[in-house]
Amino acid sequence: MQQYEIYLNGLAGAVPGLPTDLARLEELAERRLGPGPFGYVAGGAGDGKTVRANREALDRWRIVPRMLRDVQRRDLSVELFGTRLPAPVALAPVGVLSIMHEDAEPAAARAAAAQGLPFVLSSASSTPLEQVAQAMDDVSEGAARWFQLYWPKDRDVTVSFLARAAAAGYRVLVVTLDTWLLAWRPRDLDQAYLPFLHGIGTANYFTDPAFQAGLAKPVHEDPNAAVLHFAQMFADPSKTWEDLAFLREHWDGPIVLKGILHADDARRAADAGMDGVVVSNHGGRQVNGAIGAADALPEIVRAVGDRLTVLFDSGVRTGDDVFKALALGAQAVLLGRPYAYGLGLDGQAGVEHVLRCLLAEFDLTLALSGYTEPGQLTIDALTRPDVR
Repeated sequence: MQQYEIYLNGLAGAVPGLPTDLARLEELAERRLGPGPFGYVAGGAGDGKTVRANREALDRWRIVPRMLRDVQRRDLSVELFGTRLPAPVALAPVGVLSIMHEDAEPAAARAAAAQGLPFVLSSASSTPLEQVAQAMDDVSEGAARWFQLYWPKDRDVTVSFLARAAAAGYRVLVVTLDTWLLAWRPRDLDQAYLPFLHGIGTANYFTDPAFQAGLAKPVHEDPNAAVLHFAQMFADPSKTWEDLAFLREHWDGPIVLKGILHADDARRAADAGMDGVVVSNHGGRQVNGAIGAADALPEIVRAVGDRLTVLFDSGVRTGDDVFKALALGAQAVLLGRPYAYGLGLDGQAGVEHVLRCLLAEFDLTLALSGYTEPGQLTIDALTRPDVR
């Protein structure tokens, strides 16, 4: 077990290089990283009300441990979209990871592959999707990888992205719905810091033949024009539910809609033939004053839990957060900022540290609360002291 490995290493005078309390990573990253990169990852919309609401929504729930249950043997594995995974955790799509560490997405993807967990690659990655896929296969052939789409205005680029992702072995398409426009983000605005304008986070676009076809000159000859072309097509606020048919036409695998916070939207996703939703407010980065994601989760599960795979992100920092999300009905969680901080602090090793600590804490929380499998968790495992 992870904890005893740490204790035994301590006999030889070795202590962990990063905190095992993953909630402390943000403070450490702020001290070590530049204000632009750190602020881009840590910041939220407006004055941060929704970032705080995510934590408050999880913290309002309390675990009620049960005693004298045989928890000697535990199995954290779950099945998602026909694939058995060792734990109900995936790495959420986080763009522009080269601002955190020079090894960027390949380092995080290798760490996920080493743990057997899915890595969700952002459209806005610093590394072309084919290179990230190869990095994962170098660790484990056929490692689970999903592709996140920021749905561009240009249909040809969309089709090209989907074809490239499928060819590179990305099996699940995660479509982000809450970022048609960039929110008012004071931490970035105060630094006048937007990595995309420097050509960071544009690797998938700049290497795409359909994108290149819209340029008068090759990217390397006129990078400013390439950035402008990217900015003009990055997102399309005119998209509606009817447009989902276009994605289904061009993607054969599961499609998951990310950014769902209302039960009616979840029902529409099911009616549109989608395979799953991610209950998420983009980690508080898009709408200041929005509902905490964990507050939205139970109603969405009640509405579509028998029709769709329900995933969860926004505010997850610890193993007990994973426990709570599953007890509220999610089938797995997507982890975001903590692994980005681990990457920034220690590259691939930092991400592996975060994942191993998170899984170890979840395993112990599960056992000490009287459970042996994620599927045993229901809302009966929790209570809300503020609700009588």
